[in-house]
Amino acid sequence: MPLMKLEPVSLISANVTEKMVQEQIADDPSILGLGKLELRDKERIQAHSGRLDLLLQDPETLKRYEVELQLGATDETHIIRTIEYWDIERKRYPQYEHTAVIVAEDITSRFLNVIQLFNGSIPLVALKMTAFKVNDAIALTFVKVLDEMTLGLVDEDEPKAEPTTRESWETKASKKTLTDTDELLKLVKEVQPKAALNYSKYYIGLEIDGASRNFVAFRPRRAHVIMEFKLPDQGEEMKGRIEEAGMRTVAYDSQFRFFRVSIDRLDIGQQRDVLLDLIRQAWELYGKP
Repeated sequence: MPLMKLEPVSLISANVTEKMVQEQIADDPSILGLGKLELRDKERIQAHSGRLDLLLQDPETLKRYEVELQLGATDETHIIRTIEYWDIERKRYPQYEHTAVIVAEDITSRFLNVIQLFNGSIPLVALKMTAFKVNDAIALTFVKVLDEMTLGLVDEDEPKAEPTTRESWETKASKKTLTDTDELLKLVKEVQPKAALNYSKYYIGLEIDGASRNFVAFRPRRAHVIMEFKLPDQGEEMKGRIEEAGMRTVAYDSQFRFFRVSIDRLDIGQQRDVLLDLIRQAWELYGKP
């Protein structure tokens, strides 16, 4: 079979509009290469600020992506608009994690340098969009040229993350989910009685005798708690037990090796055995000095 050489074309010269690209992504958000995302909204009205092109969401982690499209090269207004819409959405819905996504045909080195200045303080992804003419159709590809900086958990041999307080967590989680976290800590203390909560900016970890020991960590949201265990991804048997106990698993954190469980409704009586099993495994594999 002969191979075909693909030649990139400008979307504007090919009479492809931004609206057409928007519809294509809305029909299948996975083409962006950011995972199996779902469409939450398009042309989402922002008070006094225009419309957000696309709002996408991960169905497992519930993380949201504010996506702005640009035919041709990105520019100052594109960057500012993307960050502004991200900021509006994260303030409107603080119970979710949010990531700003810039999509453009040409992300110049100048603007890539500007975008990189924000990365770390603003979770931001830049995707280069390329169009190819294939017979009478146009094919789109998306290549990630800048990824958001992942903020990991601190261990005892790493610098402390920015400390915070329980009161500050109440503003981005809720009193109920923090109370649920207290109840979950009681299970941890059955395995390691010295364990105590260690409040950091992006998660609530554990400390033992004043030293960070994050074999288990918590990420309370407004309506649920994500409990993380320093473990390899678990098999179908364990995942089945988790579902039977009224919980659900979310995407495995392969970078930092955390198995994650979302607890939407805490029921210690029903969930105790499976959670204790995971806590014990994490302590044996990672927690012990």
